[in-house]
Amino acid sequence: MSKYDWGYTETNGPSTWPSKFPQAAGSRQSPVDVKTTVATSDTSLQSRPLTWYYKPTICKSIVNPGYGWRVDVHNDEHGSELIGGPLGSKYKLEQFHCHWGRDSKSGSEHTVDGKAYSGELHLVHWNCRKYKTFAEAAQHPDGLAVLGVFFEVGEDKHDEVEKIVSLIQHIVYRGEEKEITKNIDPTNLLPKRTHYWTYLGSLTTPPCTESVTWIIFKEPIKVSEEQLAVFRSMRSYSQQEMCPVDEHNGHVLHNFRPPLPLGNRELRECGSG
Repeated sequence: MSKYDWGYTETNGPSTWPSKFPQAAGSRQSPVDVKTTVATSDTSLQSRPLTWYYKPTICKSIVNPGYGWRVDVHNDEHGSELIGGPLGSKYKLEQFHCHWGRDSKSGSEHTVDGKAYSGELHLVHWNCRKYKTFAEAAQHPDGLAVLGVFFEVGEDKHDEVEKIVSLIQHIVYRGEEKEITKNIDPTNLLPKRTHYWTYLGSLTTPPCTESVTWIIFKEPIKVSEEQLAVFRSMRSYSQQEMCPVDEHNGHVLHNFRPPLPLGNRELRECGSG
């Protein structure tokens, strides 16, 4: 199966993924609609505070894999750490990326009581105590942990997001990559209030491996319409290819998977409001 044999158009979008990637039809798929009335308050989460540490120098490069932007980080043993909360091990950051919509009315993958946000940032971590590599960890139910941060449109640009926006001009086309020479601090991409929901799910892009402990912050961060517009200017094809004939005209206008059933999985929350 070609790694480019999926996307977000009518012909290769999320509804077609299960036929190409069997795990996409599983019972532990993500994203989901967070129904606040079914979320259970778990005091054990508060007794094990979720904590993180990121070196500001950790970001290595930004790349366009064909469906958005992704920031890869240095494989530094002491460069990052995510522990506590629902996690029973230490996790370290592998990469972070973003999902958005064709306008600010949609874009997030998770929704809250049916409400979509304008975008969603994912910081992808792997269980470095139990597994030797990210690839190995991704094959196990407790292998990955993803922090989800909602984007909400505000009047001002978000300073840390703007550092990413300034690099998009170098990775407009699929396959392009740009070294990051100025610090991008992942800590500054997280909200000030750290109340969250958590559940067991999957990667939201193929192969949709069911290996993720999701931690979704309740409070969004604010970005500007101009910043989201720059994301939508990215292309899903390389400079050597013809522009595909699709409804997006080769642009990454939206790149989110719609919510899937929570089923009998438990949705827990830490902190109210």
